[in-house]
Amino acid sequence: MNRPNSRIEPAVTQARPTAFETGWLAGVSGYLRKVLAIVWKDVVSELRTREIVSAMFVFALLATLIFQFAFDLRVDNVRQVVPGVLWVAIAFSGVLGLNRSFIMESDKGCLEGLLLTPVDRSAIYFGKMLGNLLFMLVVEVIILPLFALLFNLPMWMPGILLVVLLGTFGLAAVGTLFSAMTVNTRAREVMLPILLFPVVVPVLIAGVRMTGGFLDGTALSEMRNWMQLLIGFDMVFLALAFMTFDYVVEE
Repeated sequence: MNRPNSRIEPAVTQARPTAFETGWLAGVSGYLRKVLAIVWKDVVSELRTREIVSAMFVFALLATLIFQFAFDLRVDNVRQVVPGVLWVAIAFSGVLGLNRSFIMESDKGCLEGLLLTPVDRSAIYFGKMLGNLLFMLVVEVIILPLFALLFNLPMWMPGILLVVLLGTFGLAAVGTLFSAMTVNTRAREVMLPILLFPVVVPVLIAGVRMTGGFLDGTALSEMRNWMQLLIGFDMVFLALAFMTFDYVVEE
């Protein structure tokens, strides 16, 4: 008499939502989809216009060539100056991309559209930040072999690649927040580097010191403090941007 209804139970089991459709997993999945949608929008826009990556690449290429010719005439050991040149090229080309990121959104009226969508403001920040990080990494993948070729140095070392990745992450995390802050100011293209560079000084110093250390054959354990500084900077300013981006874009 108590035998379960074998015709009804499978239907009930099939209708039951899975763990991915309910609870925090569904929330995380939906949040990531919104972040990736914003990243994909920026990638498609860049593929159509080619404004950001091309400007960043041309600046990095010109800086590399100018420094190479200057050092070839006056510097005996370029190994001592290449880390500084590399981070100058990364920082200034990155500022060009960060500046254009929100200016293009603002000039075309897309920023208001993004803010009106039913999306958490932090998802907009993470989407823009990951897009900026992607564009900066694309340029660095091109200029690192140029550095290796022009200065005859092993720039494709795992340690150098790790430092460049962590430093670029910090630049993108802070730069995206400051780009959103300055996009509505009158001198927005000047304000971003004025605000950004004093804040990212720890990233640039740690990047230069660690890049030079890896080129000289220094072990990672001897540069532990610089690595901790780089990782700590990334985590602190990513959390700070996550908490304050909503207030930054609020009018």
